Amino acid sequence: MTQSNVSAPESGMEAKLPRRDWILLPLLSLATIGILAGSTELISRRVFSELRTLNRCLMLDDSTVGVRGIPNSVCWEKAQESELIEYRFDGCGYRSNTACGPKAPGRYRIVMIGSSFAMGTMVPIDRTFTALLPAELSQKSANKVEVYSEGLADGFTRSVDLRFKDVLAANPDLVLWVMTPVDVQLAAVSSVKAQEAHPDIAESNRRSQEWASAKGWMKEVISRHTGAIESGFMLRHFLYEHESQSQYIHLYLMRTGGDEPHPVGIDGDANFLRAELSPEWRAHLKEFNGYTAEICNKAKNAGVPIIGVLVPNRAQAAMISMGEWPPGYDPYKLDNELRAIITSHGGTYIDILPYFHKIPNPEKGYFPVDGHLNAKGYAMIADMLSYEFTSGAIPALKAAKQPLSKLAQER
Repeated sequence: MTQSNVSAPESGMEAKLPRRDWILLPLLSLATIGILAGSTELISRRVFSELRTLNRCLMLDDSTVGVRGIPNSVCWEKAQESELIEYRFDGCGYRSNTACGPKAPGRYRIVMIGSSFAMGTMVPIDRTFTALLPAELSQKSANKVEVYSEGLADGFTRSVDLRFKDVLAANPDLVLWVMTPVDVQLAAVSSVKAQEAHPDIAESNRRSQEWASAKGWMKEVISRHTGAIESGFMLRHFLYEHESQSQYIHLYLMRTGGDEPHPVGIDGDANFLRAELSPEWRAHLKEFNGYTAEICNKAKNAGVPIIGVLVPNRAQAAMISMGEWPPGYDPYKLDNELRAIITSHGGTYIDILPYFHKIPNPEKGYFPVDGHLNAKGYAMIADMLSYEFTSGAIPALKAAKQPLSKLAQER
């Protein structure tokens, strides 16, 4: 039997690749990377697609120098992290599932004011405070409670003041003011016409607006040359959703906790979390205090009690839940400042921040990148509010104390 000459010197020499393989193999690798990147981008654009049409249902109302919904209009909008959401505005121009007009006999009416959290942005109406709170309060108290929402996405503190006659026209038994850190940061903002009529308002927000404009310009330039890249958003979404609380807080403070101006947004400037507030945030609080005095005086003159509550942003909720934070920060600082302001003008303040320490990972109740409350977050906050309302803060709704729901018992 003969054997192949495997040990021949010629066979032992390293085989050389054909010249075409040196060209084809890199091209094949690039094609594979391109296919994977393209597939990821296509999936991202499908899952995290946007449909921005809400502005079609909003109008500038010169009678109040503010923005409101077009009466009896309907718009559909999808944010990158949300499902397709219906925004249906009633005959008074507000998004609420309670009828616009006089309240029914025997009903205890709460009129809710505020910005996007009060409006229920990015969440179906039946998963927002206007649907969840009445059911919980009616069950726990002896009253038949209804909640009429006059929250609007631009409803910052000045807008609330300008539209307060609508609040009183709804004949409330109680006014619930849902506040966020952004409402304080943009306390003096209402609308374009309001800023034109009041140059001091425009000046107080100039730095934030310039930064937002610069950011928008950079995004436009990048989009022109590279196209809209959504896969980066998808990666951030899953990173923020699954990283630990400590990692998330660290990245958040690095990204938004510096001394330079930050873009306006739910997840914007984190300097409100500092133990010593910056001069810029002190100025925001001064503006907030001025408009709060007007709002509380209007409620007092009408004989209507007003209650304020701060809903924390995503990072603030995570900090409180974790129970520790970096030196120089205090997630309760803004809460304490707002309590002092509200109560000094005769209002009542409800503090829900301590509940977040009892809830594991409350940041899951927020959209990871956008920062608005999701359906789980609305249920979580509604549970806290109903507990506070029925435990003595509001005599008319007082009921026997009940344990907080499972959200607060999971720790």
